[in-house]
Amino acid sequence: MNINSKSTLSKKSYISVDILTPKLISNIFTTADKIRKMSFEKSSKILKGKLVTLLFFEPSSRTFSSFASAVKRLGGMTLEYQNPLQTSSAIKGETLEDTMRVFENYSDAVVMRHFEKGTLKRAVDAVSIPVINAGDGIGEHPTQALLDAYTIQRKAKSLSGLTGVIVGDLLNGRTVHSLLKLLSLYKNNTIYLLSPQQLKLEPLFKSEIERKGVHLIEISSQSEIPLTADFWYWTRVQKERFSDIKEYEKLKNKFVVTPELLEEKGNNKMILMHPLPRVGDIDVRVDNDKRSVYLSDQVKNGLYIRMALLSLILG
Repeated sequence: MNINSKSTLSKKSYISVDILTPKLISNIFTTADKIRKMSFEKSSKILKGKLVTLLFFEPSSRTFSSFASAVKRLGGMTLEYQNPLQTSSAIKGETLEDTMRVFENYSDAVVMRHFEKGTLKRAVDAVSIPVINAGDGIGEHPTQALLDAYTIQRKAKSLSGLTGVIVGDLLNGRTVHSLLKLLSLYKNNTIYLLSPQQLKLEPLFKSEIERKGVHLIEISSQSEIPLTADFWYWTRVQKERFSDIKEYEKLKNKFVVTPELLEEKGNNKMILMHPLPRVGDIDVRVDNDKRSVYLSDQVKNGLYIRMALLSLILG
């Protein structure tokens, strides 16, 4: 089965949702649909002979592992490097640009996560091979946005006319930033924003999303969650973004999903999502609720979307 028909992503980097269009997203989703229907034996020749470097300057479990799985499921190979600040020549003062130029000689593409916003642009400028953003500080997480949107569309059948609820650390949440950017490409979406006062969406970014047509409604308590939501997107308060641990402790579990909250404010058509890891912000009793997809469909879709993306870029 040929799944790579004239992709505009071929040999290109993907470091921001900004490069996406509804047509390109549709192409990625269609490719993911084809891959999920294929046996892994059939898909395992798509990246045969390709080697992808996974260069993660910041801790990761799901993103790192799903990219490693995606490459190998497609028949490719990985060169895996976690925590390079402790284990590579970076500790000796090697620049990011030099590191990237070295790995360019070894691989066909680099998947990189970094703790500093904007670093991926430097990485792309340094090399001629494709670079994929696996998260840059508080900036973006563009592959997470694709898998989240794919999860929503498979349930709601559309990415237009949605009502969503996004909760948690909206200031530092790169998954939130990327998802809002992606949803701004579609019409008539309304998103309710719930966060501690100190972690509200940055005003300039909020204005940008509103200018693109998304109706953003800030609420201050779980009692204001609408009964008609298509999805809840819960996120954790990020301990690693706080310089004052006491401030983190005050805010970390201000909003928690419980069975009681789902019973009161949920509906039968919605899904409950989380980019993970959760740290007390979703009660484990909710895990078996049929609407909870954060440990099932959402994770599986991450594999299919990353396989689709890699096949369109390198296949």
